[in-house]
Amino acid sequence: MRLRALLETDALGLRLLGGEDELDRPVRGVMTTDLRDPSRYLSGGELVLTGLAWRRDAEDSEPFVRILVGSGVAGLAAGEAELGAVPGDLVDACARHRLPLFAVHETVAFATITEHVVRQVSGERAGDLAAVVERHRRLMTSGPAGGGPDVVLDLLGSDLDLRAWVLSPTGRQIAGAGGDPLPAPVGAALAGHHMAAARGGRRAPYRAVVDGTAYALFPIRNTGRGAAGVRGDVRASVLSDWLLAVEAEPGDWPAARLDLLQGVTQLIAVERDRRDAARTVRRRLAQEVVELVQTGAPPAEIAARLRVAAPVLLPGLGAAPRWQVVVARVEWDGAGGGTSAGPGTGTAVTGGATAQALLEEILVDPAVTGAESADRTAVADTGDEAVALVPLPAPSGPAQGAGGGPEPVGEDVSLHAEVLLAAVREPLSAGLADDGRLTLGVSAAVHSPEGLRGALEEARHARRVAAARPGRVCAAGHHELASHVLLLPFVPDDVRRAFTARLLDPLRDYDRRHRAELIPTLEAFLDCDGSWTRCASRLHLHVNTLRYRVGRIEQLTGRDLSRLEDKLDFFLALRMS
Repeated sequence: MRLRALLETDALGLRLLGGEDELDRPVRGVMTTDLRDPSRYLSGGELVLTGLAWRRDAEDSEPFVRILVGSGVAGLAAGEAELGAVPGDLVDACARHRLPLFAVHETVAFATITEHVVRQVSGERAGDLAAVVERHRRLMTSGPAGGGPDVVLDLLGSDLDLRAWVLSPTGRQIAGAGGDPLPAPVGAALAGHHMAAARGGRRAPYRAVVDGTAYALFPIRNTGRGAAGVRGDVRASVLSDWLLAVEAEPGDWPAARLDLLQGVTQLIAVERDRRDAARTVRRRLAQEVVELVQTGAPPAEIAARLRVAAPVLLPGLGAAPRWQVVVARVEWDGAGGGTSAGPGTGTAVTGGATAQALLEEILVDPAVTGAESADRTAVADTGDEAVALVPLPAPSGPAQGAGGGPEPVGEDVSLHAEVLLAAVREPLSAGLADDGRLTLGVSAAVHSPEGLRGALEEARHARRVAAARPGRVCAAGHHELASHVLLLPFVPDDVRRAFTARLLDPLRDYDRRHRAELIPTLEAFLDCDGSWTRCASRLHLHVNTLRYRVGRIEQLTGRDLSRLEDKLDFFLALRMS
């Protein structure tokens, strides 16, 4: 807005005292002050409001006006309530420095002028920004121009004072304004709020409060190739949507601002589609290699295909890196959540495209895979699961394995199952809600194509171990396959239920009727390897009380906890329950 518009607004009651030739100056803000030197609070373009409390005599006007002009203010408005009239020395000083001067009638509050200016300036900024956003959208749609989402987020910050970030489904920051990163725990919490609200059918923008700060969350829909496998299914699309997080309280926003931010999300969706398209080559290469491995192709043929893939997947790693295989599976209860029926359940359905998108998201984080391999991970969709081939840099020490099979590598280069999920379990659990599961299996590292088939089977076995555990998001690694738990996923569900019911149901019933603690006592007793003293100390019981409880367990089940076979049966029943 211009100074002339203020003078023409009757409700403000401003009277021009000087500077008629400067009324086309733009007004970018407003500030009220009675400081003798307010320069530290001025950035240029303001209309300064003053009650003249800074003026003690006529000599004070000249330095005050000189400071305002040096700060680049648009004009000065002096109130008449204090002195009755604006002093002539101030009028003369403003004339000398060509600073427009207005008189504010004593019946007009400074708050009225401030509110009017802020409303006009904000509306103009929003309109200007909307035009910039639309122009940026057209540039990005026509080609890789415009600078990406960071440019638009910078505009939101500079023109509307809105701090905003683009986050992935796991809360990883994709873009942010002015190099001001969002703390990782806050990002994860916001992603969890977003997915829970979307699964609950709420209308966007979603309001979330994290650490006492309010945010408005806008979904960024995945409309490109990556959405093909999940389009039409809210459960799956929630796990693939990016989100725009704006640090603000959205309840008071006008429709124009909401429309503007919706336009920003559409703009960022273009960038999302472009990044998905850039992954197409890696996905296709992974698909080809996985198909060769699954069909038992000769190692020489697999090695040849990997050499073709080397320029895309292996820059800087050489032609013979080490590899790890990660297998992921997403399962939904009931129909409509995936692409194919799950085996043996009758009701579970699986989504390979959803698992592919999630696995790519998990593995793209340099904190998980290492900065060198994050952009080279290739993930294939096999229909009911996703398979990732993760290249690893060679370890600094000599190889410890032989042939093509799995070999140990240093912790600095290999993936670990729990590390993969440490930062993403909370938000993904919110997106999976009470009807979905994500399970992952991680193989050991292999150093040649001969080992890839074994690594794939190893990762699949590890994923089945993870699937036998409780929880919405579970993972297991190759090191767990040497344990008895490897057998548990292959026991039919009805056999497992019958086995655990036969051993544990009598104890559960007794605990429920008598408010006893036989199940916790049994768990502690087995965990202490049958040591009466250690178990009693852990449970804060007298040894005689512990002996009574163990005797009751044996009486109810007909088993003898001094026998190794019975101890093992109880141990397995507890693990499968």
